[in-house]
Parts: sequence; C-alpha cells; structure tokens
Amino acid sequence: MIAPQGRALSAGHQHKRVFMLPLSTTFSAFATRRLLAACAMALALAGCASQPPASIKGLPQRVEIGSVPFYRGNANQSAPMALAAILSQQGVRITPGLLEQPLGLPEGIDKLQGSMQNVARQYGMVVYPLEPKLNALLTQVAAGNPVLLRFEQGAAFWGEPRYALLVGYDSYKQRVLLRAGNNRRLLMDFDDFASAWNKQGSWAVLVQPPSQLPAQVDRQRWLKAANDLAQAGQEQAARQAVSALGQ
Repeated sequence: MIAPQGRALSAGHQHKRVFMLPLSTTFSAFATRRLLAACAMALALAGCASQPPASIKGLPQRVEIGSVPFYRGNANQSAPMALAAILSQQGVRITPGLLEQPLGLPEGIDKLQGSMQNVARQYGMVVYPLEPKLNALLTQVAAGNPVLLRFEQGAAFWGEPRYALLVGYDSYKQRVLLRAGNNRRLLMDFDDFASAWNKQGSWAVLVQPPSQLPAQVDRQRWLKAANDLAQAGQEQAARQAVSALGQ
C-alpha cells in the first residue's frame, strides 16, 4: 500500500491533500506499460507471421506432388530436365537428352521459353499459361498439377535463369517446393520465390493432356491454348481439349 505524502496546500484547504507517487514507482509503472505494449505487439506480429496470406486461404495447408520425376542438371538453364520431367509426369517416355535437339540447343538457349512450349505441343499437350500471381500457381499445385516456370537462381550478382517445376508448398511455413537444377527438393520462402520468379518475367504454364482441365479453368485461355495446339498440327488433340470444356 502506498502511503500518502506531501502536506496541505493552505489552511483553507486542509480537507484536501495532494498524494504524490514516489518517482521510482512512477517510472516503474511507465516502464511496465511500455514492456507490456512491446510484448503485445510482438505477439501480434508473431500471430500474423504464422497466418497464410489471404490469397491462398481455402487451399490445403500443405501439398507435395511426390510423383513428379526429377532429372538433375544445370546445363541449358535446366530446360531439358524440367520439360522431360513434366512430360514424363503426363505419361510421355522421354529423357532430357532426347529434347536437346528439338529445343535447338545449345544455339537456341535464348529462345527456350517459346521452344519448350512448341515441343510440348508436338507431344499433344496443351500449354496453358497461368496468371502471374503466386496464388494462381498454388491453386494448380493443390489440384495436383505441377507448374513449369522460370525463375532466377543464385545470388544477386550472379543469378541465372532456371527452368523448374513447382511441385509443392507449405502455407504455414510460407515456403514453396521446386524441382530445380541439382535440387530435387528446393525449398524457398514465398517472398524469395516471388522475387526470383518476377525477375524472370513471372512466366509459368501447365503442360496438360487435352482431356485434363486445370483447376478453375479460364475457358477463353483454354480455348486459345487448344487453338495453339491445332496450329502445331495436333488437330485431334485440340478437338479433345475443346470437348473437355463441354463444347
């Protein structure tokens, strides 16, 4: 209990007394309030960090498509390895070495984005472009569809383009899982991945059999992809893709 201190202000106001807290007690109370406020803020920030972004709420917390093959290698930006893996996932018997000539390597290394899509269509696959948003990629992975993409791998001063497959994520830990280069299970934070992906143009596609629709399919985008398949000489596969929409 704090004892009253001080004296009456005047003889006419003897019934009023001024009570003053010791300086050490006032300072202690102020420090305690600051400490409690700091703790509350730290707890709030920790709570926010453990929550997945609003854009991916509604998706499973953790997904890994373990059946996606892995071909190790950094040569040619890992394009033959990534393309061979996703074609193999769709039932095509292929190896990275068999793709080097169709991809025009090594001379055509600067045209890989286009040549990879052309080669996939030659195997009767629909190449379906995805929106340049992380949640668009994670939505497909949650549906069991690996995503073919390009990102920048390495440090800021010596990064290089790398083609890879997004095969999983953990929204609680906020990490993605890639098959990339020499790494069968490359884990990256959401923010680091998004930055590395943006540096290479945020390019990402699905390579799908014509009868297998993407999750939350955009009809116009799918029809455009089917038309591109027909233009590549795969008219029957293109018709299957259109039929998959119920048209």
